[in-house]
Amino acid sequence: MVSLELRGIGMTSEKTRRRLVERLRGKGITDPTVLDAIADTPRHLFVGEALSSRAYEDSALPIGRGQTISQPYVVALMTEAVIRGGRPGKVLEIGTGSGYQAAVLASVADRVFTTERISELARSARQRFHSLGLHNVFVRHCDGLAGWPSQAPFDAIVVTAGGVIPESLLDQLSEGGVMVAPEQSGSHQRLIRTTRSRTGFQREDLGAVVFVPLLEGVE
Repeated sequence: MVSLELRGIGMTSEKTRRRLVERLRGKGITDPTVLDAIADTPRHLFVGEALSSRAYEDSALPIGRGQTISQPYVVALMTEAVIRGGRPGKVLEIGTGSGYQAAVLASVADRVFTTERISELARSARQRFHSLGLHNVFVRHCDGLAGWPSQAPFDAIVVTAGGVIPESLLDQLSEGGVMVAPEQSGSHQRLIRTTRSRTGFQREDLGAVVFVPLLEGVE
């Protein structure tokens, strides 16, 4: 039997989640696999208890340490961009944060490798994945700008912070693989889908976004 904590009640109930899915559908998210992943992922368990009643709003929310849990629409958009060519075998995420994006990716990919530079967030996310039975998600506390070379190449890489994307990450993409990342240009960020081919990289602009800064080092 699924626990009440997992299913949610009141403002965290399945009915509330379904309303979020319909809002995302109205914004242009059409892939049923992505919509099901959003509906099945208990976002209220990825925020503090004080914010659980707002968990299914389509908005970013603070999670402490100057970080946020991404807006569900952006999570869905990035996930849809990742699986456009089919189900990926291995996905690398840079910036675990609360773990919500990785949990959604875990529904649409075989394995998810996620890095987090803040030890407290990495530890909390690892505990959430364990409690939810997401055994195909692997967390590493490290400088995400270096990627995860020992597990490369990846079919997809998702970056959840905005900045200049280092070539070292692009090098960890397999041929035909895609990177979805918010790239900084001046004071603006654009979500870019980059596909690696035999001859180079093709870029597609998915629109304006706002993410926390992409930082190096660990805490």
